[in-house]
Amino acid sequence: MDMVVDTGSQLSWIQCHGKVRRKSVKPMINWFDPYLSSSFSFLPCNTTLCRPRIPDFTLPTSCDPTRHCHYSYFYADGTLAEGNLVTEKFTFSNSLTTRSLLLGCATASTQNRGMLGMNTGRLSFISQAKISKFSYCVPDRTGSDLTGLFYLGDNPNSAKFKYVNMLTFPKSRLSPNLDKSAYTLPMKGIRIGNNKLNISPAVFKPDPSGAGQTMIDSGSDLTYLVDEAYSKVREEMVRLVGPMMKKGYEYAAVADMCFDGAVAAAVGRRIGDMWFQFENGVEILVGKGEGLLTEVEEGVKCVGIGRSDRLVTESNIIGNVHQQNMWVEYDLSNKRVGFGVAKCSGLKA
Repeated sequence: MDMVVDTGSQLSWIQCHGKVRRKSVKPMINWFDPYLSSSFSFLPCNTTLCRPRIPDFTLPTSCDPTRHCHYSYFYADGTLAEGNLVTEKFTFSNSLTTRSLLLGCATASTQNRGMLGMNTGRLSFISQAKISKFSYCVPDRTGSDLTGLFYLGDNPNSAKFKYVNMLTFPKSRLSPNLDKSAYTLPMKGIRIGNNKLNISPAVFKPDPSGAGQTMIDSGSDLTYLVDEAYSKVREEMVRLVGPMMKKGYEYAAVADMCFDGAVAAAVGRRIGDMWFQFENGVEILVGKGEGLLTEVEEGVKCVGIGRSDRLVTESNIIGNVHQQNMWVEYDLSNKRVGFGVAKCSGLKA
């Protein structure tokens, strides 16, 4: 089954028989037929998870006409999946099979793949399967080999990783804008080339309401910044490559640091490298030159950063465009995230 490894959400779901609603989605879909599985089971309506107002779902669960538990799940980028809650075993190889786990069997969705929920919520894949460490290597978006690598458990490369301690929050904290199940990092600033941007560290830290939380999210393509941080990055981009920017262009109403593909190489040379800065002096190189740009449509490339307020969120989100060509390890036992430089395309275990 094709599934997005998503560290920003908890519910795992697969494509069951149904239709994809958005016409632009490629028709190639790997459907899962539950009736061919001996370990598949529908979740009945009388279970506690099927009671309305369970906080693990973005909309209340309900009981469908067949007395099975129905769910709907919305994501910040507008993705929707709905169907039945079920239990099923995950099989990765002949020797690695999980116990029965709860997941969604989507009969309608806005994308052609499923989702492997990997945050710290109680219904996530890692929580249910009791996995305390995992890592992945995101490859380049261009080239002949777009295959990365994904480890459940120890990573043999971890001795070279730089680690950043995660921020954790008590369950009793009442903050309407805070995602307590997310992987929250103590980000301090952004450096472009040798210029550390004049951004207050406070904008990367959650305030009493939870606004300003900085999360790392493999399921988000772009990185998103709150307005103050985005504005400072854009100011620097205007200073460095302003005349090359595509005038009046905005991608998906969130990103406006964009260029015609023909000038991408020159833009990359002028920008240089971008670094994200964390506590204890840890800096992570998140893009070099032209590699900072991502193609958003044919002939157009943008710095892979959007405004988070356009997503109706007040958070900073480090997306996978700034996780390319590096190992990212989530070490839950030690409450830390590790980063290691790598050439991910075609990498072998």
